[in-house]
Amino acid sequence: MLRHFVITTLLVLLAMPAFAIEHLRLATTTSTENSGLLAELLPPFEKANDCHIDVIAVGTGKALKLGETGDVDVVLVHARSKEDKFVAAGYGVDRRDVMYNDFVILGPKSDPAGIKGLKDAVAAMTRIALTQATFVSRGDDSGTNTRELQLWKAAGIKAEGDWYLEAGRGMGEVLTMADERRGYTLSDRGTYLAYRDKIDLGVMVEGDKRLFNPYGVIMVNPARHPHVKVKLARKFMDFLTSDTGRKLITGYRRGGEQLFYVAD
Repeated sequence: MLRHFVITTLLVLLAMPAFAIEHLRLATTTSTENSGLLAELLPPFEKANDCHIDVIAVGTGKALKLGETGDVDVVLVHARSKEDKFVAAGYGVDRRDVMYNDFVILGPKSDPAGIKGLKDAVAAMTRIALTQATFVSRGDDSGTNTRELQLWKAAGIKAEGDWYLEAGRGMGEVLTMADERRGYTLSDRGTYLAYRDKIDLGVMVEGDKRLFNPYGVIMVNPARHPHVKVKLARKFMDFLTSDTGRKLITGYRRGGEQLFYVAD
């Protein structure tokens, strides 16, 4: 009798549909993860929507490639020129401004290139190249790498040689490398603030309008990739730009300093 009851119960349980948690695939930059923002931002959304966000943190270029191939549902990145091309080519839809901070040129206290306090980022990059002071580049087609290359181009300099190191790594790892080599690097301010207590690099140059760093969120085009989870993706985008999302973004701090600001 008991055996019959157990078997019947198991058969009923096996016949019941499995209610798996829905997953949203997000490709984003290493800066949003390294800064600690995602750990603050994602759990409230996951809890409210009974879902899980699978994060792939890479450079902006790689994140957009994942969107092109339909390997993710949403991208959260920071290279506006690349984002616009992504949308114009039909790979993404409904781009929205989310937040911003700025880039800073970091360097060792010894400041061998003599750039500390300059307000012109291009002039600073020029001095670094002329003195052949060590510069560690992301070298990974990220948003930060894209901005760095724009600065070299504006300076009329082709960065190459023993002084110029292409890491092919995320922002956190590059900060560690630049610190170990007593070199300069370009970083988003959010990741720098998150790592500031772990490294001896300081802000050498800031405030140039060319260092403005906006972030945007884009849904992968479901017309190209029908498997994109449109409803959940749109809910996530709505969340990021909602009052709740904006408060979480502006309220996130490290060492008492605000890392990101919401777009108007």
